[in-house]
Amino acid sequence: MARPRKPDSDLDLELEDLPAPARRREWMGRVEAVIFASAEPVLRESLARVVGRGCNLDLIIDDIRDELSGRPYELVSVAGGWSFRTKLGFGDAIRAAIGGPQKTELSRSNALVLMAIGYFQPITRAELSRFLGREVSGDAIASLRGDGFIAAGPRSPTPGAPYAYVTTPGFLAEFGFESLRDLPEIEKLEDAGLLGRTSGNLLGGAALASELRGVLGLKSDEDQPEEDAA
Repeated sequence: MARPRKPDSDLDLELEDLPAPARRREWMGRVEAVIFASAEPVLRESLARVVGRGCNLDLIIDDIRDELSGRPYELVSVAGGWSFRTKLGFGDAIRAAIGGPQKTELSRSNALVLMAIGYFQPITRAELSRFLGREVSGDAIASLRGDGFIAAGPRSPTPGAPYAYVTTPGFLAEFGFESLRDLPEIEKLEDAGLLGRTSGNLLGGAALASELRGVLGLKSDEDQPEEDAA
């Protein structure tokens, strides 16, 4: 006879009446269900609410990943949590089956602005303009905010107290970064001549944009039409 279902507010976390293999399988099912049901990456503290004190979440995650090997989707670490993502190579099949708009590619100029914010945040629009050696428009900032990649951070102590901008968890989740530490090290950009060692200014805008496209999986310059600066 099936055990009576307990109310959600009284979820049995320890499952002490189950043998160890069945307990582990139940914990795996709960973790997988919570992540599957969430549109956003699920944080560790959220998953800890559905398993017992003796549950090692990292091992549970590894077991789920092992079971998904060979499947068209996978469990990935993004934005400090976990999320299911379709594996690369299945996008065309999904669009052929259910349609939907093509994802809009970041423009060359906005990619540069986003990369600068990623590395130097919190940073104001005026500071971005100095780093990039050209005026960064309010439209560029609005576009990146509209995409959910950046947000207004603390106000700068400079005259007028303008907002400084920071990247968001949406930026990490969109491009598959677990944290900002996944961006290439600044020293690598310096060695490649993309970052000035003495002035601190970003150099070689085209090369820097290419670097960002490589990190984020964007199209190359040849695949995108020329456009005006932001």
